[in-house]
Amino acid sequence: MVNNLTKEIKVIYTDKAPKPIGPYSQALMYDDLIFLSGQIPINPETGKIVEGGIAEQTRQVMNNIKSVLEAAGSDLNHVVKVTVFLKDLSLFNEFNKIYAEYFNKRAPARTTVEVSNLPKGVLLEIDAIAVKA
Repeated sequence: MVNNLTKEIKVIYTDKAPKPIGPYSQALMYDDLIFLSGQIPINPETGKIVEGGIAEQTRQVMNNIKSVLEAAGSDLNHVVKVTVFLKDLSLFNEFNKIYAEYFNKRAPARTTVEVSNLPKGVLLEIDAIAVKA
């Protein structure tokens, strides 16, 4: 019997994505699997929420995810599962238009849910699971 639990869990960090605002990592990698923590629309250069609506916030979140994936040796084409937390499902269609720009080859499996509130009052948060490129 092989004990795979002896493999190392690697912490992924990049200054090109927002610093964690709590006791969590931007991402963890186990073997070839990358587990990304939820990203909100914080500009990593300013540490502030991006101005604008769902389109601008979605772009920032996706760019943050892209930066964390690059730090882990992967990219958006290797994302296999995404969970989207929207503050208001009436934003779903506008969100989808921007989201689709980032997954034009093959869209990952996805769950989208409406939530009553998110950190810092943002409109969305997205977490993801990817494989190493």
